[in-house]
Amino acid sequence: MSTHRNWAGNVEYAARAYRRPSSIDELRELVAGSDRIRAVGSGHSFNRLGDTTGDLVTLAGLPATPRLDEQRRVVHVPAALRYGDLATWLHERGYALANLASLPHISVAGAVTTGTHGSGETVGNLATAVAGLELVTAAGDLLTVDRTDPDFTGMVVSLGALGIVTRLTLDVVPTFEVRQYVRLDLPREALDEALASAYSVSVFTDWRSTRGTQVWRKQLADQPTPPADWLGTTAADRPWHPVPGMPVANCTEQLGVPGPWHERLPHFRLGFTPSNGDELQSEYHLPRAVAADALAALDEVAHLIAPVAQTSELRTIAADELWLSPQYDRDSLAVHFTWIADAAAVLPVLAEAERALAPFAPRPHWGKVFTMPTGTIAATYSRWTDFAALVNRLDPNGKFRTEELDQLFPR
Repeated sequence: MSTHRNWAGNVEYAARAYRRPSSIDELRELVAGSDRIRAVGSGHSFNRLGDTTGDLVTLAGLPATPRLDEQRRVVHVPAALRYGDLATWLHERGYALANLASLPHISVAGAVTTGTHGSGETVGNLATAVAGLELVTAAGDLLTVDRTDPDFTGMVVSLGALGIVTRLTLDVVPTFEVRQYVRLDLPREALDEALASAYSVSVFTDWRSTRGTQVWRKQLADQPTPPADWLGTTAADRPWHPVPGMPVANCTEQLGVPGPWHERLPHFRLGFTPSNGDELQSEYHLPRAVAADALAALDEVAHLIAPVAQTSELRTIAADELWLSPQYDRDSLAVHFTWIADAAAVLPVLAEAERALAPFAPRPHWGKVFTMPTGTIAATYSRWTDFAALVNRLDPNGKFRTEELDQLFPR
């Protein structure tokens, strides 16, 4: 029995064995010979989506060198590579990704398959950069697909249900510089303007009032410094951490100092502990147009949220065409909760928050804690049944299924 746990420590994997193949051929043999198998990345999921009673496979033992195709403006990336390592490699060669998540510690394949994102009203989630995929199918075959495949938009955010992704091809752009400013005490009525004010913006709140406690404004380096009275906020005169009391040395540089994209777009530095570490997380994606009404509904249960939330973050993400993406077919507001590490205290509050958001068609982040019933989630995705059919076609015997996937897509 495996004793491996996820990053937060709240999930102990039930796998019977933990495998670390050193080649693609070895991985193909493992998959072909197993009745149940799943890949695990950096372990930053907070639920059992990636758990299995079969074999758990890490791809960290496979060759990890990216390959840049400057003519096509893409990079071919091993699945287990962390975004922070890829970003450094790309920047040294004059290239960048359009966006990054708040944590550079996460693996590329894990983030893509769960629809993980950064922030920016004109920028899609991390999966929207995917131009191609290579995966090992249930039979142990190696399947390569790209944007010309009719099922491609259903295969990118796949929850690991279609096979084990071994390599991804990502769009790249020329490298760029960013300045990061932290502003304090944002009035709720200025939220929309704040979120649209820079390349990437995060607004943090503690739910003890309707105001944003911190605004992390990541602007292109050639843009003007925000004025002293920007949106009625106060400029931070020292570095801040999103979670009160945590060391600011863990965070990316602030105070408007220009730096490369990969050292400013994440909130946390690669060599340091991200967020708190002792936590649970939930996140809900809502249509951008209903942001004000949805936040007002959460205000009604804020007195329940505040005592068990370490912090909460509001971000925007552009719409996309990926079937199971939380941003499928709609520009979105993400409402993220970093909870205390006490499931018994958090889950009843989580249920109240979900009830408050129910009228606004929320979509949960696939890798975080949620209690919404399958039917409610499915009703927000017009390609839900198409994805279920794709799963049944590529994995008819359920080799990559988990208990959580069976609940989402019953056979």
